[in-house]
Order: sequence, then C-alpha cells, then structure tokens
Amino acid sequence: MVRTPSHAAGAVPDAVRPILATDAELPTGAWAYEYKWDGYRCCLRVARDGGTRLASRNGNDVTSTYPELADAPGPPLHGRAAVLDGEIVALNEAGRPDFGLLQSRAQRHRPGADLVRRTPVTFFAFDVLLLGRDELLGEPYERRRAVLDGLAGDVEATDAAERIAIPPHYTGPRASPDELLGVAERNGLEGLVAKRLDSPYQPGRRSRLWIKKPLVKTQEAVIGGWQPGDGRRSGTVGSLLLGAYHEDGALRYIGHVGSGFTAAALADLLERLTPLARPTSPFAEPVPREHARTARWVEPRLVGDIAFRAWTRDRRLRQPSWRGLRPDRDPGTIALPAPPG
Repeated sequence: MVRTPSHAAGAVPDAVRPILATDAELPTGAWAYEYKWDGYRCCLRVARDGGTRLASRNGNDVTSTYPELADAPGPPLHGRAAVLDGEIVALNEAGRPDFGLLQSRAQRHRPGADLVRRTPVTFFAFDVLLLGRDELLGEPYERRRAVLDGLAGDVEATDAAERIAIPPHYTGPRASPDELLGVAERNGLEGLVAKRLDSPYQPGRRSRLWIKKPLVKTQEAVIGGWQPGDGRRSGTVGSLLLGAYHEDGALRYIGHVGSGFTAAALADLLERLTPLARPTSPFAEPVPREHARTARWVEPRLVGDIAFRAWTRDRRLRQPSWRGLRPDRDPGTIALPAPPG
C-alpha cells in the first residue's frame, strides 16, 4: 500500500514507490524534458532533525551503501522534512554518469572510507513529493518542479552541492526534444524523459504521463544459469543464461550474454551464483542445446542490466552486452516485453 509521506516531528517520512516512465516517441506541447541519468533510482527521505534514509526502487533500505548521501541533505532543507525522487549516480573524470563505476559501490553493503573516497556518488534529485508541511503527490509536475528548483540555491550554497544535484529541465517552444536528444547523445548521456506539465505523481505506476527515450536499448534480465569459461576465462563465468517473465508467470529464455564483463565482475558473479546452484533449468522451455549442454543452473534471484541491438523474431536478445547487476530490482517484476504490434 502506498501511503502519504509521514512527516511527524523527528520521524523519517515514509518511502514512496516511484512512478515509472513508458517507452515511446517523445511528445511535444505541454511537456517538460529532462536528461535521463544512468544510475539507480532512489527515494531519499529526510526527517526534520536531518535524519536521512535511502530506499531503492524495490523498497530496500540502501542507506548504509551510500553513507555520503545520508549526511548531505540536512543544511539545505533548514529543518524541514522532505521526500525526494531521483537517481544515485557515479560520475567519471569527465563528469559524466558511469554505470560501471556505480557497480563497484552497489556491490558493497557497507563500503569502506577508501572506496567512498575513490568512487563517490551523487544524488540527482528530479522530483519532490514532500517538503515541510507541503504534501505534493497530487500537485502538477510544474508546481513540484518549481518547489524543487527553489531548493537549488540552498543546495549550491552548502557543502551538500558535492553530493546532491538538481539537474535542469526544459520547457517552452525552444525546448525541442530532438535537439535535446542530440545533446544527450553527444555528451554520452542515457537519453531523455518527457513529463507532462499538469501530471500528478502516480506512485508505483508505469505511466504515460512520463515518456522515456533511451539512446541505448537496455533490458533487465533474470539470470537462470551460466556457462563455465575457457581460455582466459577458465575457472570463472563464460556467459550468463538470461530470462524474463511472460504474463503467464513463466520464466522465458531470452538469450545469453558473454561480453562486457570486467575481471572483477566475473569474480563477483561466480561468488554470487555458486550458492544459488540447482539441478534443473528454471526456464519454462528448453534452452538451445549448445548452451544447455554445459549450463550450470541457478535459482532465478539475480537481475542484470543488458545492452542490446534489437530483438530477434523468436524474442531473443541480439548482440547483448553486460552492463551490471541490478540489486534494486526484484526478479519477479522483470517482464518480457510484448512483441511489436
């Protein structure tokens, strides 16, 4: 059940399940546009006394994973409770989001000071759902965004500016989605999101009030097995066998991925997959023989993020490449996209 954020004195407000954008062509007219950030969705909640908690998209508490964010929001809020929707992002030396860097942080539930110093993260706030006594879920995006922009100056005036960012949004006749998408592509960003100006916030829903246009096709997938590597990968993972859930509840095989891994990622995957071993395939249909022959089956509990070129006619990923684990996703929610109409 989604509850209105609590803001009793001294209490950290309740988490709000995130609204989810729909993949579609970008609309024009009474819409705002924001760049799409390549990170982990996060609900950041702050009590009046400054106590802060972070919740992932699937509701898990990730405060201990990103301790630098828990210390950041207090001063800019001036003692007001708040609930912010946004993205946890790791920036590379060029100041651009780097999903690979973020992976090194997500793998450590309680990172040491050295890792936090070497790979800091930033919270990109793009919506505000509660501020002080103002509950904003039912307010139009345009008003929520004005409230959020009002915090920008307070953030910039404090040390929180290193850990919290309020990125720009674009509206009006000069905000061309095609031009903004071109800017995103030239700067290595993930894509663009359009948000209808009069739209309320719809917790937990995939809504057409928010439209996303990624520049790179990605698919979240459940790991149902793996194949041992050979040659330089001898003794570790050679490829992963991937699936997604059909609307009938069956886990359907959607292909295998064997590229895009770092040595550290392979070692981490082997450590995580080994205790999940099971004797039979978790997939509803037979996996192609050349992959099933040497497969090590696992319980479908881990979710990965896959970049790919296209879907084949038999609903398999074409030219997939590994991006990283998604600990913020529940395996049971990973749905097989419907075939194009």
